[in-house]
Formats: sequence, structure tokens, C-alpha cells
Amino acid sequence: MSETAPGSGDPRPVPELRVLVVDDHRLFRDGLRDVLEESGIAIAGEAESGEEALELAPALSPDVVIMDLKLPGISGAEATRRLLAADPDITVLVLTVSAEGGDIDEALAAGARGYLLKDATARELVAGVRAAAAGEAPLSPPVAARLVASMRDHRRARDAAGGADPVDLSERELEVLRLISEGRDNTQIARALYISPETVKDHVSHILVKLGVENRIQAAVYAVRTDLV
Repeated sequence: MSETAPGSGDPRPVPELRVLVVDDHRLFRDGLRDVLEESGIAIAGEAESGEEALELAPALSPDVVIMDLKLPGISGAEATRRLLAADPDITVLVLTVSAEGGDIDEALAAGARGYLLKDATARELVAGVRAAAAGEAPLSPPVAARLVASMRDHRRARDAAGGADPVDLSERELEVLRLISEGRDNTQIARALYISPETVKDHVSHILVKLGVENRIQAAVYAVRTDLV
């Protein structure tokens, strides 16, 4: 339900999430602010460069850092890497124009939780921010398609090389990992396996630790590359 602040006629929802926006285009930041605030997501701060983001993030403690990749100074991927080195619990969601495989790989390797393109709809942007804050891995369709193609290429190369050693996952964890690799979120996995979302979350945490990866996307790529699913 929307609430109105005392003494204000603004019916926008009371913010439930706070984000730091890192983008060097003022007009884009202004538009993004309007979209997010209308959906109850507060802008905790704005940065025009990766260096500025590194200064602001520790003080603001945002729920999500929305990161462009093409920035003056250090790149968004490098800023992501440094943010996570300083605070492994921080959540970075890439929002950029690039669907190039190299940019996607670099951002995800740096630890980005998700990767959205700037041509996403307002609804997709809001859903992506909420999903990232909840520990999911939102991807724009063209990005997901490129990852699938990349995983197929690695599978062919792996098969030609004779495969890899298995990782010690339980049968249930393998089921969860297979569904993650299909792009399902925790709620969808819970429904498919007739377990609670909280139980799925626990399984995902164990899978990430056992695979030695940082997020669901990396887990899915690892699983396909090593023939776990």
C-alpha cells in the first residue's frame, strides 16, 4: 500500500530498499531515480565514477549498487571487484548498454550479482533490483542467451578434453543446481521440488561454498562446464 509522508501530497510508497546508482550520465540517473522511487526504492546516493562509488558505498551501506560498466576512470567491472574485496556482502547489479560476451564475463567474474541492459522496461528494472537484493541473479534475455551459448561452447570443449572431476554435492543439491542452471529462481525451485524457499536458499548457500563460487550465475556456468548437470 502507498503511504504519504507527513505534510506531503506525494503518494509514492515508503522506500523498502536503498540503492547507490553509479552512472556518468545525469539524464539517465534522473530517469532511473523516477522509475525506482515510484516503486518504493530509494536512491541512497549517486556516483559518476567507480572511484566515487568506492568512497560512497561504505558510508551509505546500500542494499544494491546499480553499476554501469563504461565509466570515466576505472571501469564498472573493476569498481565491482574492489567493492566486493572491501565488503564481500555487498550486492552489485550491472545496468549497462553492452551485451558483449567479454563485458558480461568480466562483470560476472568480478562478482556482479546480475546483469541487466538499459533497454529493459521499468518493470524489469524494478524486478531486477528487488531480485538482486533478495539474492537472486537477474539477467536480461540477451545476456542469458549469450551465457547459454558460452556454456554450450565450454561443454563441447570439455567433452573433447574428457571431462572433469566431480564435486561432492548431495542428490538434492544437484537437483537445485540443475534448476539454477535452467534460470529458475528460489520460488520456482521450491515449487518444483516441493520444499520451502528457505530450504532452497540453504541449499544454494551450500552449493556456492562447495563449488567455490560467489553467485548463482557462476554456479550455473561451473556446473555446465564440469558436466554436473
